[in-house]
Amino acid sequence: MPVAVVHNASIMNAVGCAGLQLYRYGEAVSLVFFTDTWAPDSFYDRVAANRSRGLHTLVLLDIKVKEPTEESLARGKPVFGPPRYMTADVAAAQLLRVEAARTAAGTGGAYSAATLAVALARVGGADQAVVAASLGDLASGAVPAAALGPPLHTLVLAGDVHPVEAELLAKHGWGGGGG
Repeated sequence: MPVAVVHNASIMNAVGCAGLQLYRYGEAVSLVFFTDTWAPDSFYDRVAANRSRGLHTLVLLDIKVKEPTEESLARGKPVFGPPRYMTADVAAAQLLRVEAARTAAGTGGAYSAATLAVALARVGGADQAVVAASLGDLASGAVPAAALGPPLHTLVLAGDVHPVEAELLAKHGWGGGGG
């Protein structure tokens, strides 16, 4: 008998399709697109707190739709840029950039390139994709972009992984390890 799962309207619940137990999540964080002059890391302490307690962290990725360009704002007449959707590889690279800066400042250690991450795309759609890999593999392109496809993407940084979760994550490409 064919079965279809219809998720609630929120990624906060639908992320359960990743195979990680929902009650093992800590606070969710948001990650914005970095610029040459702006790379906020205010999310970092919440990720560190979640990981210190062994909890997973849902990382909500930036969506820029109908955003005025900086140049148009300076001129006083808003002109909107094209829509942009952060992808899991961009998010992974930005997370590692923040970790490197925090480590250099002596306040790092919340995660590393070896940390298990679960990238999700188009959750709830007929073509949803879930890939479990290290944060470094996502950032470096070792996991091909085609494995996830087009946005909308989200990312989970795994905390301590229960054996039942590990079994489900193996179906999404994770071979164990992590850190």
